Amino acid sequence: MTIQIIQGHHHTLEASHINVVIDVIRAFTVAHYAFINGVQGIFLAGSLEEAFSLKKIYPEFILAGEIQGLPIPGFALDNSPVRLHQLDLRGKYLIQKTTNGVTATLNSLKADHVFVTGFTNARTTAEYIKRELLKDDDLIINLIASHPSGDDDLACAQYISGILQNSERLSVDETIERIQKSEAAKKFYDDEKSEFLQEDIKYCTKEIPSDFVMKVNYNSPVIKKLPVGQLL
Repeated sequence: MTIQIIQGHHHTLEASHINVVIDVIRAFTVAHYAFINGVQGIFLAGSLEEAFSLKKIYPEFILAGEIQGLPIPGFALDNSPVRLHQLDLRGKYLIQKTTNGVTATLNSLKADHVFVTGFTNARTTAEYIKRELLKDDDLIINLIASHPSGDDDLACAQYISGILQNSERLSVDETIERIQKSEAAKKFYDDEKSEFLQEDIKYCTKEIPSDFVMKVNYNSPVIKKLPVGQLL
């Protein structure tokens, strides 16, 4: 297999077998907690106009996301896993609009299988791919670290790559340390930026064994929960 790590969210990728889009701080950490809390699916919106249009069509759906890390006026939820984790989302759907993770995913749909993850579900995602999909030697796997310069997503991509190749060159503790010290994490430790919760970083760096992975629907950009015992 060929594993490529690609950094950034504006890219044009050739067709591949598997794309894994990574957003640790915080979009796909939020998505992971949303599914843990019972959400049924997450619609990905490439723009504010698209997000609000989806809301008009599906008024019961919940708008969630950020622009440059900050809450969006008119959205019920921001991009904080701490705040989201307090909610009962059973039977609900989200409409998610974020700067890096969502944009990167919408630019990564040209693949047989598209998964999204943060660090919290990275091992579950990697182990699922290794067990269920690595059947052929000529597979092309793209690991997309969606932050254009942050070491948080890059560290997570390298962590996943190690698991897929049975090398695990980057340990759990090393990965967590790099996430905590990354450019994207700095503002969460700044007392003058109270809109960013330091506790969010704790949520983003807690590895949570899960019984599902997050897979993007092939026909439309919707993230659905795929039980790890279910074959593709």
